[in-house]
Formats: sequence, C-alpha cells, structure tokens
Amino acid sequence: TKTKKKATKKSGAKKAASVKSKIKKKTAKGSQKGDGLGSVNARAKNAKWFTSILPTGGLSLGLGSLAKSKVKKSVLDYEEYHKFENGKAVNQSKAKGKYADMVNKYYDLATSFYEYAWGDCFHFAHRLKGETLRESIKRHEHFLASKFTKNLKTKKGERPLVLDVGCGIGGPAREISSFCGVDVVGLNNNAYQVERAKTITTAKREAAKAAIAGAPSTVLGNCDFVKGDFMKMPFEDNSFDAAYAIEATCHAPKAVDIYKEMLRVVKPGGYVAIYEWCLTDKYDPKNEAHKVFKNQIEVGNGLPDIRTTKECKQAMIKAGFQMVEDIDLADCSPVPWYEPLYPTQGYFSSIEALSSLKSSPVGAKVTHGLCWVLETMRLAPKGTTRVSSVLQKGAIGLIESGKVNAFTPMYLLVGRKPSK
Repeated sequence: TKTKKKATKKSGAKKAASVKSKIKKKTAKGSQKGDGLGSVNARAKNAKWFTSILPTGGLSLGLGSLAKSKVKKSVLDYEEYHKFENGKAVNQSKAKGKYADMVNKYYDLATSFYEYAWGDCFHFAHRLKGETLRESIKRHEHFLASKFTKNLKTKKGERPLVLDVGCGIGGPAREISSFCGVDVVGLNNNAYQVERAKTITTAKREAAKAAIAGAPSTVLGNCDFVKGDFMKMPFEDNSFDAAYAIEATCHAPKAVDIYKEMLRVVKPGGYVAIYEWCLTDKYDPKNEAHKVFKNQIEVGNGLPDIRTTKECKQAMIKAGFQMVEDIDLADCSPVPWYEPLYPTQGYFSSIEALSSLKSSPVGAKVTHGLCWVLETMRLAPKGTTRVSSVLQKGAIGLIESGKVNAFTPMYLLVGRKPSK
C-alpha cells in the first residue's frame, strides 16, 4: 500500500516510464512461452513464412504460436466451444468460463488470415461514399481518438499515456500514437499477436527514420505492447490518462467486468471510448435465421456471446462510468459497414470494390481452395482448411446480420471516470 501511494505522487512523465518498465518486468518472465501449445521459435518461424508465401500474409508452417502438429487439434477444440444444436449454442457457458483459452485459440488460428485480408487493422469502419476502405479505417480511428484526447491534460513537455485494450497487431495503436501525439500501451493476451505488433512497429519505425532523418517520437509515435488478460490487467490503479478499445471487448465473458477493469486503470476524470460489437433492436431471438447468424458470428470471430446495445450501455453505467455519449455509427454510414465482405454494387463497380476481393466471399473461396491444395500437398498444417471454413462461416453471419441491420460492429460508447 505504501509503495502504491508513493507511486501516485510521481510526475506524469515518471509515472509513464514506471508503468512501461513495470510492464516489461511482469511479462519478461513468461515471454519465452506460447499460449499453451506453441513457442517463440514457432511464432517466429510462422511469421517469417507467413510473410514470404503471399504478399502481405498467408499460410505458414504452423499458425500463430501453434506448431504445425497442433493446428488440427486446436481448431477442433475451438469448434467445440461453439457447438450449435437445435437452434442454440450448447457450450456457451464453457466458452464464457474458458474465454481466455477460447479467444487465444481463435487468434492463433485466425491472425495469419486476418493479416492477409485486412493488413494491420482488423476492424470495420464508418465509411463515406468515394472513400477507400483504408481511408475510412484511419478516419474511424481518428474519430474514436477525438473522444478521449480532447480533454487530456498533462504537464508541459509530457505526453499522455493511453491504453489500447485488445490491440491486435498494433495498427490502430501506431496510427493513434502518431496522429494524436500520445504514448500508447497495447494490451493483448495472444503471444503471437503481441510479437507481430512489436515486429511491425520496429520495422515501421526504422523505415520512418530512414525517410525522416532524426525524426522525434512526436512524429513517429511511441507504442509499447504487453501480453496480459484484459479481465485482470497487469497495471496499477489510475495508470493511464485515457483508454480505448476497438472491436475487442466483445471477447469478454461479461461486459460489466471488462468495463470495470478499464475504469480501474484510468485516472480520475479520464475518458474511455469503445467500439463495441452488438446486436441491435432489430435482432429477434425467436427468429431461427437470426439465431443462426448470431452463432455464425460467434464461432467465426471468437466470441463467447454477443450482447445487445442496451446491455452494453447498462453495463458501462453499472461499472461506474459517467456516460458521455453512445451511438450506433452503422445507422449513419453512407456505405454499409459490411462492404469489405460483400461489395453491394458488385466486384467490378470500382477499383476499390475490386481491391476488397481478398476479404469478400469470392476471395474467401479462393483462399479456401488454396488452403485445401496446400494442405493436401502437406505444405500447410492439417486443419488449415478447417480454419478457413470457420472464418467463412463468420463472414456469412456478418453479412446476413448486416443486411437486416440486426448487428453492428461500431456501437460507440464514451464514458468518463468520476473525478472523485
């Protein structure tokens, strides 16, 4: 207790530095281990082959932190979490109880495919007509950042410290850090994604330095990535000036618990902004077709259960936040949010639509066929084709739910931690 009290008296700059050094100490001990089945060597080897086989990603000698021999068993174990019988998920309580294992298996299996189709930002975006997907993704991130950075106050010469909850491979963290002039700590419980985040960040920083001689961190951004469970964050109370999450807290077994953790680590008066995956009021729990696409989204995206917008708002208030704003950005998006998965005007309607081919159903089928060929030839791990099938199922669920406006990946929640 005395140590914590002394820590809170340090200046903002010293606090930021102490948080980062403490993070490194806590994670260093277990950094040589994978997520139960893999290893550092497996992760490094997978990343190398993943990059070399296809332009920006693809298949590997294994998947994520999984060794080649473990892929098939892992995907079978993962599918068991989402068993669907007689119109309902029969293992949902198991998926919630073992959420960390379930989500880790999902991202070990899916990250390579995601990076191939989406680059380094695995999320949807509010999109304007005539805007490219990449442009909309950046603007979507900037818009979220505007919700928690406008009220940041630090001492002169200091940079605010912001937490990215469920940071993926670091795309949004790098963008927000450089665009907003804040230091970002990305938290992720998947060892392979943390490793990818650090590798990509280092490469981008070196490339930027080569282009801009002696460029300071205020130009390049400053990010650190930590492996840890976001339901039990490895940070002291009041460590961050603000926090955000982009399509990540949907993996939590209980919304109120993850929101409480975000509240705990943010300083009094700090803001938290979240893009949440939710069912809308158009979802009908008695409609068989709706129940099917709900399950497809859950199994294809590593979710224990999908909550409604009302449930998420209530959970944020119950967690202790002062609600500042909530809005479903899908309602005001000129271009459907699921456009990258299903070009509504056709694949040849524009160059941008054609560029979405990799993430579309057609592209998914081509990738699936490639997986089958490589797996048959024993050039890809056994189970790779099955992973592709799981991801295709998720895409179908997203498209079908999007068409009837029963699901949104961009329900915006903005809350403020009370000053006292």
